[in-house]
Amino acid sequence: MSRERLLNIFNSALFAADPYNAVKKTIKITDNRLKVNDSVYDLKDFNRVIVIGAGKGTALMAQAVEETIGDRLDEGIIIVKYGHTWPLQKIKQIEAGHPIPDEAGVKGTEEIVRLLEKADEKTLVICLLSGGGSALLVSPADGITLKDKQVATDLLLKSGATIDELNVVRKHLSKVKGGRLAQTAFQSTILTLALSDVIGDRLDVIASGPTVADGTTFLDAVNVIQKYDLVKKVPERVIHLLLKGTVGKLQETPKKGDLCFKNKEAIIVGSLKQALNAARSEANKSGFDTEVVTDKLQGEARDAAKYLAEIALLVKKSHKGIRPRCLLSGGETVVTVKGDGLGGRNQELALAFALEIEGTDGITMLSAGTDGTDGPTDAAGAVVDGETAAFARKLGVDPDKYLENNDSYNFFKKIDQGHHLITGPTGTNVMDVQIIMVE
Repeated sequence: MSRERLLNIFNSALFAADPYNAVKKTIKITDNRLKVNDSVYDLKDFNRVIVIGAGKGTALMAQAVEETIGDRLDEGIIIVKYGHTWPLQKIKQIEAGHPIPDEAGVKGTEEIVRLLEKADEKTLVICLLSGGGSALLVSPADGITLKDKQVATDLLLKSGATIDELNVVRKHLSKVKGGRLAQTAFQSTILTLALSDVIGDRLDVIASGPTVADGTTFLDAVNVIQKYDLVKKVPERVIHLLLKGTVGKLQETPKKGDLCFKNKEAIIVGSLKQALNAARSEANKSGFDTEVVTDKLQGEARDAAKYLAEIALLVKKSHKGIRPRCLLSGGETVVTVKGDGLGGRNQELALAFALEIEGTDGITMLSAGTDGTDGPTDAAGAVVDGETAAFARKLGVDPDKYLENNDSYNFFKKIDQGHHLITGPTGTNVMDVQIIMVE
């Protein structure tokens, strides 16, 4: 019963963060004018309207654009994660690798660049971005290879680097990130519609900000590499390129005020806050007293689990109301991988939470990625309660050892009785959501 109620709340969050609905609410066509919030684009001023984009949620965004713009849309290309396509008419979809970039992403990006190079001052470019865009929109800088980027990305992911830190490095190893795509389409008008998957909804971080000004530098990228003690682990060509940039031998990413950002606008169309607000409304309707603990959950997944467990246990101890409590949180944690197991940040958080509340009745938690994918697994996350760890021990499965080996996926697979949450691709991506029921 608890799992079903949690899933209802989670599904309401997904619906609120639906990229199709988000774009439909944001853009309208009236009298051949494209209205986007307070901005108006007179389509009579343009000879061509094209769409580009990258991200796990861009297929549904593209469908909304196709329906809204109709015959005025000429063509488009978007890059999506494998399995995240959607039926489209005019916009070509290219599937590629995430979170580690692959050759398909490189080829897809080359097609986007060729399309933009033909765009002129009479071209309106609609750029669609969502979470995963940094890995999918990939064009290695001169002097490094795709393999170099793959190794550097993998090392940073396993070292526990935040998405902000990872994207600082990505921007400075790329020909298209950090505003460089705006340089490619210098003459064109670009309208960027972004579905946020980052804390703080920063446009320069979402998909590594290919069409907006970049406030970071080559030195910032070097500092990230040094922070995680990766100078001697990343490919030599990577550190050599970054160091060349720090002494001015390479051009920096374009900054605020650069002429390439003339006639360029970027808007957030959907975010985690919308998802959490919908989850809170659904929980209240389901009979809970509900509160959002934080929409900025970050840091190590295990530390986040301890933090949330302490709050849940305190609520359990002090709550004297008739209605049960629902605690909501969201954000994006990290996992510093030290073992050789299989998992993702949500499953690791759930396993750590289960250990923190072991033996306590009346506390159940769901932690899941809104995109339906948690790390390199087919699970979105997991559901746990105070009996999860004890149940595993009875089966001869040691939860502590699985956590230590970063093997949360195989832990839940071994004991699974409704613990794993498998949704498949959801079509959206606004970070992760945790839902805790305290009865």
